[in-house]
Amino acid sequence: MKTTLSLIAAAALACSCAAPDSNLTKSGLDPKAFEGEYNNSSIALYTLVNKSGMEVCITNFGGRIVSIAVPDRDGKYRDVVHGFDSITEYFPENNDSNFGATIGRYANRVGGAKFTLDGKEYTLPKNNGENCLHGGPTGWHYSVFDVLEQDASHLKLALVSKDGENGFPGNVNVNVIFTLTEDNKIDIRYEATTDAPTIINMTNHSYFNLSGEPENFTVLDDILQINASSFTPTDAGLIPTGEIASVEGTPLDFRTPVRIGERIGDTSFEPIAVANGYDQNWVLDTKGDISKPAASVVSPRTGIRLTVYTDEPGLQVYTGNFLDGTVTGKRGVAYKYRTAICLESQHYPDSPNKEAWPTVVLRPGEKYSSRCIYGFDVVNE
Repeated sequence: MKTTLSLIAAAALACSCAAPDSNLTKSGLDPKAFEGEYNNSSIALYTLVNKSGMEVCITNFGGRIVSIAVPDRDGKYRDVVHGFDSITEYFPENNDSNFGATIGRYANRVGGAKFTLDGKEYTLPKNNGENCLHGGPTGWHYSVFDVLEQDASHLKLALVSKDGENGFPGNVNVNVIFTLTEDNKIDIRYEATTDAPTIINMTNHSYFNLSGEPENFTVLDDILQINASSFTPTDAGLIPTGEIASVEGTPLDFRTPVRIGERIGDTSFEPIAVANGYDQNWVLDTKGDISKPAASVVSPRTGIRLTVYTDEPGLQVYTGNFLDGTVTGKRGVAYKYRTAICLESQHYPDSPNKEAWPTVVLRPGEKYSSRCIYGFDVVNE
């Protein structure tokens, strides 16, 4: 594939995803539909744009990416993430979703919904079988973040997570900074401090469909590459066993580009049978070097390529195995089985209960920091 080094100037492009109403965003969203309150806190839609014409829309409800509009190989803009057309659809009483959300206090699963820190056991809510998933049923994806800074290419959000919230110790002050660069990258930085020992593991949970047409296409024809030689096997509850296993000779070997659908149905491989597809944590070979690609996905239909960079040791890749068409998203589209892929930079699942793994403990006087970059460009076959 030949790489298009820069995306075509916006002035020359016709947007296929936006309506002609000038009050709408390029992705077709009405900002007024995102104005409101939740728990007496104000909510709005914030739009980032760059000189190339790329657009990212974010709401401070859950620190969620609502839309990402990027041009395909023909210069047509595509909205490449799942989401909703109005803020009320994100409320938990209407939809149980983590579309585009900032996840915390602990992304992914904590086994048995408990962990021990400094000799004290903490009990968390069980919202995924016997486990705690994504910080619990009222995790940060259902919190309203304060807006500290905002301009055309930059949004800084803040949240205070109180001691005891969902069972986690310590008052934690969190910042999430979104920056849209001129070379079409979404640079996400996470920061946190605490007044008592705690655990923390943050990520973004965007659901990508690079065809821009989830009503018509799954992600099974997309080409995936992951810079990882090993993964963390899990038990039937998707909790890691503590082993680090090689991907060599398995359906999880994406060190060279592979069509997602090629091996996703190989249920003779237990991790795929347990997860109903891809929903595993890969141990990245990048070793925290954010200049090295952790993974990439290409849509052969549009030529849009997403490249992920991170300083985290792991990447959870999830292929929408539990989307069943019962949730209706933007433009009235029912989000069906395997119509999205998530690429979640993270420490490994259940790390609080795995002493040998990279630590997720944050103590007073320390600063948590994590970074993930979603970069977009176009390739021509």
